Amino acid sequence: MSGMTIDKALWGGEAVFDELLRDIRARREEFEAQRFISEDIIERFKEIGIYRAFAPAKFGGDSKTPAEFLQVIEALSAADGSAGWVASFGMNPAYLAALPLETLEQVWGESPDIVFAGGIFPPQRAVRVEGGFKVSGRWQFASGCMGASLLGVGILPDEEGGLPRMAVLPREKVSIEKTWDVHGMVATGSFDLVVDDVVVPEEWTFIRGDTPTLDAPFFSYPSLSFAAQVLSVTSLGVAREALDVLVGMSAGRKSVTGAPQLGDRTYVQIEVAKAEARLRSSRAFFYEATNDAWAAIEAGGKPSPDQVSMIRLATTHLTRECAAVAQTAYHLSGMTGAYLNHPLSRCFRDSQMATQHAFMGEITFQNAGAMIFGKDPLPGYL
Repeated sequence: MSGMTIDKALWGGEAVFDELLRDIRARREEFEAQRFISEDIIERFKEIGIYRAFAPAKFGGDSKTPAEFLQVIEALSAADGSAGWVASFGMNPAYLAALPLETLEQVWGESPDIVFAGGIFPPQRAVRVEGGFKVSGRWQFASGCMGASLLGVGILPDEEGGLPRMAVLPREKVSIEKTWDVHGMVATGSFDLVVDDVVVPEEWTFIRGDTPTLDAPFFSYPSLSFAAQVLSVTSLGVAREALDVLVGMSAGRKSVTGAPQLGDRTYVQIEVAKAEARLRSSRAFFYEATNDAWAAIEAGGKPSPDQVSMIRLATTHLTRECAAVAQTAYHLSGMTGAYLNHPLSRCFRDSQMATQHAFMGEITFQNAGAMIFGKDPLPGYL
């Protein structure tokens, strides 16, 4: 019933990948209690190729396609939403590719398995000094920072015409404050980053979304759209898990009121069928938009504005639909799913948190709708 499609041979092989999923499921409470994914799991993400998925082949990267990567994040997220969210930052070459080539040779020179995390907001003023920019401030929502060796922070050069940049620093130059106290995606470790008067060389900064300095098909894929996709697809895995858990609950479970078993109730059958349709149809649109854009790149071109818009629309739509599916499963479970340590409680909380991300806001629909009518979207959408 899963509807997932993933070639496990691309990610360490079936036995290795399935064992990783089992371990993640077994340790969900551990991750949630500490509010971040344990270091040994990050190491296993490296081993199966999560963080080298898009690193250039010249540096030992694997040159995966966007769809292949999205499918593995979907599968990991079914085991645990936070684990999938943290693994999703394996798309970091899409960001880092805007660094100068000489800098990238230092980033990937020893290994392509680099773990990068960043806190972009709020952008902090940075003064240009000899050798680069003096960086200070606090940044929120640095998901996966506990397992990262490189950290990025958003800066705004304090000079006329300065464009927002991301400054990349080694982990030891940044303080991490464990401020992440939320109700969903708890184990993403989306803590605050604090930097105190660190000079970051200009060649270790880049304009987010700027033209990549590397020439490979993946770097023609719209990076900001992909940054939204890798987060959105976590909700797909979470919603799939929610439905599977609910269906599994019906076997042998008797109601204390004497009512029919869950799977024998007509209203439950109807609602689960509707939820299954919502999940599969939004998933199909999501991967269709992904593959359309990738086909344009493989043909030697680049995605059209309309194709990029469809990626953004499918991404936000997927997140909203998956949240609704998880909510349906949670409601149908009754009091059983209400306990904090129940899988449906976690699925419900994680799916709702995904909708709160700025990438998934209502503004996506406004921009996509404007383009459908032949009008220009707001700046930054494409």
